[in-house]
Amino acid sequence: MRAWEVNQPGPVDSGPLRLVERPVPEPGPGQLRIRVSMCGVCRTDLHLIEGDLPAHQPHTIPGHEVVGYVDRLGEGCADHQLGQRVGAAWLARTCGHCRFCCQHRENLCLAPTFTGWDIDGGFAEYMVADEQFVYQLPDCFEDDTVAPLLCAGIIGYRALRRAELPTGGRLGMYGFGGSAHLTAQVALAQGATLHVITRSAEDQELARALGAASVGGSNDRPPEPLDAAILFAPAGDLVPPALAALDRGGTLAVAGIHLTDIPPLHYQTHLFQERTLRSVTANTREDGQELLAVAERIGMRVTTTPYPFEAVDKAVSDLAHDRFSGAAIIRVAPAADRRRSSSVMQRR
Repeated sequence: MRAWEVNQPGPVDSGPLRLVERPVPEPGPGQLRIRVSMCGVCRTDLHLIEGDLPAHQPHTIPGHEVVGYVDRLGEGCADHQLGQRVGAAWLARTCGHCRFCCQHRENLCLAPTFTGWDIDGGFAEYMVADEQFVYQLPDCFEDDTVAPLLCAGIIGYRALRRAELPTGGRLGMYGFGGSAHLTAQVALAQGATLHVITRSAEDQELARALGAASVGGSNDRPPEPLDAAILFAPAGDLVPPALAALDRGGTLAVAGIHLTDIPPLHYQTHLFQERTLRSVTANTREDGQELLAVAERIGMRVTTTPYPFEAVDKAVSDLAHDRFSGAAIIRVAPAADRRRSSSVMQRR
């Protein structure tokens, strides 16, 4: 099979990715083999490719917003059938018995496995996934529009929950890419007033189109105090102004897995009056199931930029340089293959 692997982590424009031939993987006990149809491109993939996240294995195949069709069942698989459409996301497996897993906080598992980091992901024609960690996908979304929901959507949804936005509250978003434009729709459906801070003119336009009450540049301050804020941009220097924009008792949630260093904070300006700074770590399967249900209920609009499989390196470079708005997706399987997989599913 064809796959894109991280040959040597480094700046995206130095060519850290390479297209290679790999053996088609075989599913182990409890695993499904997935014929990949689409895979979203996430900023976490960029952090792995450039070395911001240390490699957990050599020559990793990134990609963790995977939509595909079950191609082979491993021993003991009983909940899926050949040809069934499934989604594979960032959280690939947890231990199931540490104190966090037993407390229904599997995102904090002491021995987790992540797709496209610990195991090979969806920048390939085939991958394997644990049967208990794949998602059933709403029929209302096509492969290309549902793919970004599997990380950008899920992590944004968890960040919104961590921000503890009150009903009808004032929400600030710093950065407005693949995850933020999905999370914004959830917040707006809940009656929030949305204020967006982003440097990209295209992202500013998208924020307005989705219903943001105000849109500003990276040096601007929201026009009113915020009840909650989410930092999507991986820029630590945005933490102080985001905290300063909070009203008393407000919470800032940092949605990314990687953040540049945070400048010194001034207690009176940034934290006093019970302002809170929180991180967001991975997600639980429940988060994913809830987000997919919400996306279906509100008719979520997913803005995507498609790339052919041969142009994965360009898609990642364009993400690094903010050359598109919304989310990038990779069309892995040719359209004929996707139709054939779908027809197999319908016959079974």
